[in-house]
Amino acid sequence: MEIKKRLASLDILRGMDLFLLLVAGPIIHKFLEINTSPIWDGARRQVTHVSWEGFVLWDIIMPLFMFMSGATIPFSMAKYREGERPGKAFHLKLLKRFALLFFLGWIVQGNLLNLDFKQFHPFANTLQAIAVGYVFSALAFVYFGKKGSWIFGTACFGLYILVFVLFGHMNLDPQGNIAMVIDKAVLGSHRDGVIWNPDGTWAWNEGYQYTWILSSLNFVVTVMLGSYAGSLLKDETRPKKLRGFILAATGVSLVIFGIALDSWFPCIKKIWSSSMTLYSAGLCSLALALVYLIVDVWGKGNKSLGWFKFFGMNSIAAYCIGEVINFSSVSRSLLHGFDHILGEYYPLLITFCNVTILFLIMRFMYKKGIFLKV
Repeated sequence: MEIKKRLASLDILRGMDLFLLLVAGPIIHKFLEINTSPIWDGARRQVTHVSWEGFVLWDIIMPLFMFMSGATIPFSMAKYREGERPGKAFHLKLLKRFALLFFLGWIVQGNLLNLDFKQFHPFANTLQAIAVGYVFSALAFVYFGKKGSWIFGTACFGLYILVFVLFGHMNLDPQGNIAMVIDKAVLGSHRDGVIWNPDGTWAWNEGYQYTWILSSLNFVVTVMLGSYAGSLLKDETRPKKLRGFILAATGVSLVIFGIALDSWFPCIKKIWSSSMTLYSAGLCSLALALVYLIVDVWGKGNKSLGWFKFFGMNSIAAYCIGEVINFSSVSRSLLHGFDHILGEYYPLLITFCNVTILFLIMRFMYKKGIFLKV
């Protein structure tokens, strides 16, 4: 997407999402790890993924990352809706994006750097979920048109439910649901969460409950709903303010539909259930509408919130650096003298220093115009 065509709100909101995950999150988690008083239980619940059913603040990070990837599609691919025919370059670019996101996902969470094939996880990361959702959403946007895209997204959403109804009998047991059964059958010992024993045998980790293959249908829906949001914000036939309010109303509707569906198909992020897909997309729509109205419509907060672009315009780089590289050796080398002074709060200082290093790296890359384009 050309810089001149970017909406500041898209980069700022995506930056907020990454900042929560990579900067604020580690500090909050370390603080709560040290402070075990029940007074912090409310905060602790909001920054810890729910065990199975339900939804908290921390659960919005992955859906928002995916939703925002879809929101860029109408801006970066508008020329194809305007008459330009997609050629070899378009398909190669999509294939490259798909391959790079999967490769980076293997580095972040696929254990690729362990150089041990038995521990390799081919499908186990947010970047790979984005890869699947983005490619199919982009193809639908380019080839199916507005109406066709809606039909395709609805078909993905319906097929996910149909598989559960026909083969899963709505079994929502963490290890027995149809999405988990498919993952175990297809991924086998390479499923994330598998436990390897010293004698070379392996077993399922009952604590690992995330699913990826069947869930990909709703990964596509999440990214496509982001694409619909982007199309709305790009629609110059409507006043800017009206676009924001329509998006907010859409968000409210999705939240209501998600809550209504929850009584039949509970909100379970780990299998990307249908109610969770709608509910989270509704929250993402509301968040985007709010930031869009503040930044792009009312012209407020561009300076005070602009620094979130350090992460938002380089989100893949921020995610990979933050998830892969541990800066603790640098932090401890510089700050080891504070250990006996701060006592149990010393790890909090180290965490703060770690995320500060990441922040400075992202600021440097932004200022120098260094962006990882995938």
